[in-house]
Amino acid sequence: MDLLSSLLMDLLSLSKITIVMTITQLRYVLSVAEYKNFTVAAAHSFVTQPTLSMQIQKLEDQLEVKIFNRSKKPIELTEVGKKIVEQAKVVVDESNRILDIVHQQKGYIGGEFKLGIIPTIMPTLLPMFLNNFTKKYPKVKLIIEELTTEDIIRKLSDGHIDAAIAATPLENIAIKEEPLYYEPFVGLVPQNHRLFNKKQITSEALEVDDILLLEDGHCFKDSVINLCSTHKLENKKRFRLESGSFDTLIKLSKEGLGMTLLPYLHTLDLNDDDKSHLREFTNPPPAREVSLIYHKSQLKMQMIAALKTTIDGVIRGAISFSDVKIISPLQKK
Repeated sequence: MDLLSSLLMDLLSLSKITIVMTITQLRYVLSVAEYKNFTVAAAHSFVTQPTLSMQIQKLEDQLEVKIFNRSKKPIELTEVGKKIVEQAKVVVDESNRILDIVHQQKGYIGGEFKLGIIPTIMPTLLPMFLNNFTKKYPKVKLIIEELTTEDIIRKLSDGHIDAAIAATPLENIAIKEEPLYYEPFVGLVPQNHRLFNKKQITSEALEVDDILLLEDGHCFKDSVINLCSTHKLENKKRFRLESGSFDTLIKLSKEGLGMTLLPYLHTLDLNDDDKSHLREFTNPPPAREVSLIYHKSQLKMQMIAALKTTIDGVIRGAISFSDVKIISPLQKK
């Protein structure tokens, strides 16, 4: 024990201060801080509202401070409450890691694992590996959530998910990235388009105002705009489209309302008529890097390695591009 710790222990002993708080109480505090409502927080904590309220009140009484301002709607943290919540996150995270350390030491692959996947990857990649993974690792309870890249980074930082599959690089020093595959962009060009008679297309020939794009929040849209960086987005279109669906973009393109770009895996299930409208890029084709990502403090490495191995085993048969030009998913500032 160092000198500072010894002095603190002596001071506590002299003043006869005894504060006993539990991890459960801290979890309840974090839940209320997140949902700003005792009833909703209790539901997400799988306890009754009176139980949750009583435990938080007990903690406040012991600390002789108010963590929440209950007179506000929604409930707000007090100034000292904000500091307590920040420390509570550290304590709860570290307590969660005790079991992770034991599992890692034993080589055990099981328990709950929360995985986020961005919307432009989930429909094509998830069916390829999910059945194999659940059969090979029956002791893992895999909880999968479709999230934007922004939400993924936030939830990884808050510890609400364990890992994610997203387009990279993200240039976030707190996030580890393990590339899974490189997925080229493919053009879908209607018959009335100036590029339809081209056997291959180039990024220099693209014009942003001529391309049907996904709605804001999708990193694939940002990648496409970055690909067309030499062209200014001037919004000269006759209509404004906000869609999160590639299927919608495909249908509109076939109606002659513009070309669109698709990730390679999304083109595999198109019918023959739609495939006749596909145009590949000249080499090296623009592509996105798809990676398994996790927070640098993550300890569930046994499960992460198992997930990566499973995906590697199925993806190589469908996609094996390496000579590509990676297009950043980050918005240009």
